[in-house]
Amino acid sequence: MRIAIVSVPRERGGIPPYVSALAKGMESMGHRVDVVDAWIEDGMRLPGYEYIVVVAQSTGYFSGKLPDALSKVLGAGSGLGGKRSAAFVKKSGLFTGRTLFNVMKAMEKEGMRVNWSDILLNPPHAEALGKHIGA
Repeated sequence: MRIAIVSVPRERGGIPPYVSALAKGMESMGHRVDVVDAWIEDGMRLPGYEYIVVVAQSTGYFSGKLPDALSKVLGAGSGLGGKRSAAFVKKSGLFTGRTLFNVMKAMEKEGMRVNWSDILLNPPHAEALGKHIGA
């Protein structure tokens, strides 16, 4: 299965280790995985994937607010309606559950079908969760 992981970290600065670990777990199950950095790339190529995973982190410790890059990348990829997808957030701060709710809300606003969501604790946990995609 072709999977796109949309990485939306708190700020610019590359792909976080927990996103790389999630991709490694998916690749170990035979999936073709591409990581899309929401701060750098637009979402024009997202409709070409069978499954889309969004991994985000809140902008602050005391809020569930998401970076603006998420709405930019999802809004640019027209044709996302009906796509199977998963939402993950990095455990940080007091409102991690609210952050996860906001990620799923943004994805469903674009018409995506979120069929899995979870909170990533660390890179080994992310890799273990990645092995369950498509299983």
